[in-house]
Amino acid sequence: MTKPYVIIGGGVAAVHAAKAIRDRDDEAEIIILGAENHLPYNRIKLTKGLFTDLHSEKALIKKEKWYLANRITVHTSTRVVSLRPDLRQVETEDGRTWDYRKLLLCMGARNRALPVPGAELRGVHTIREMKDADALKSGLASGSRVAVIGGGVQGLETAWALCEAGYAVTVIEAGPRLMGRQLDRHSSELLRSQLERSGVTVRLHSGVAAIEGTESAQGIRLDDGSRIPCDHVVYSIGILPNTSIVNDTAIQVRSGIVVNDRLETSVPGIFAAGDAAELDGHVEGLWGGALEQGRTAGSNMAAEDAEVYVKAVPVTLFNAFGISLFSIGTVDEGQCALMLSGEQNGVYTAIFVKGNTMIGAVSWEGAAASLVYKEAVERKIGLEGINLDVMDIASVMDEVKSRLSGKTCSA
Repeated sequence: MTKPYVIIGGGVAAVHAAKAIRDRDDEAEIIILGAENHLPYNRIKLTKGLFTDLHSEKALIKKEKWYLANRITVHTSTRVVSLRPDLRQVETEDGRTWDYRKLLLCMGARNRALPVPGAELRGVHTIREMKDADALKSGLASGSRVAVIGGGVQGLETAWALCEAGYAVTVIEAGPRLMGRQLDRHSSELLRSQLERSGVTVRLHSGVAAIEGTESAQGIRLDDGSRIPCDHVVYSIGILPNTSIVNDTAIQVRSGIVVNDRLETSVPGIFAAGDAAELDGHVEGLWGGALEQGRTAGSNMAAEDAEVYVKAVPVTLFNAFGISLFSIGTVDEGQCALMLSGEQNGVYTAIFVKGNTMIGAVSWEGAAASLVYKEAVERKIGLEGINLDVMDIASVMDEVKSRLSGKTCSA
């Protein structure tokens, strides 16, 4: 009897890998082993939609009928504890062994722990799974004060959900600006101003020394000795890939499970994708990247012709605090030769140029406007002949649109 394809993990990489396998192999048995007690769901909703019904079908990546129609078996509450690559088997917590033809590891990541005294107190939360969001919501009371540690995308989405729900929120960021990986300095300052207008207190350059309290959190002491009173703490300070199940195997691990450009690990027949995978020394940690890695890995598991994974241009769409902005590509002022920025009709935009090519963009125009910037960065449209010293961004982008469409315009 032919062994099944087995996928460990219940996230977006797992679902799109299963779909890719089925697209290539109509007969094979496909099994997903997920540790949580839910069908795979959209993790982004845990922060963006914190106070919506996260247990409804709307949160699922695919509804149950999709798995049935595609003959994909999902085993929930099934945690894998060890691998036996020599036998092509995995073992789950209940002692059961599962044979596989080929194996995909997409266990995702866990949130980095807060390394300060008091992090174990009641009322200290981090949101990575459905149960984490449930625990936070069940612990909140009218008038609760919440400190959010981490000024990245996830932290700010959580802060917005809490602010909208009527809670007093303080955002604490150790670095000099909010969303430092996605925004230039000016955009970050605009974002900070908008948070403060929405009633959120923002503390930058502020390291956390301890969470204070007896049995539950009562406040935060910062490195400078100042204190922030609060009833709950939510922290989001990065992720660590889940790799423990490959311990004591020949599978190579650095920060994540090391894969080649086909998403195969150092052990033939075992693949990895998503937040657990490391390619070219980098763990992407992005939803879109996990989706595409899962699709590529699944395709390569089921097909003889290998498909190379090409990292997509990173795109962040941020909608919170009455803001709709996007960040695309490389937006580090230190990595570009030229940064062109300005406001038109009250909308701020910055483009980042290196080697006469647009490598990134940040704009408050909204998600719909992001497509042309994304295409320009992906296709590496040259800016030769455009006088960036005198033209405003709108004129530059008009010329870029013409070049994208194959037309030529006078610069």
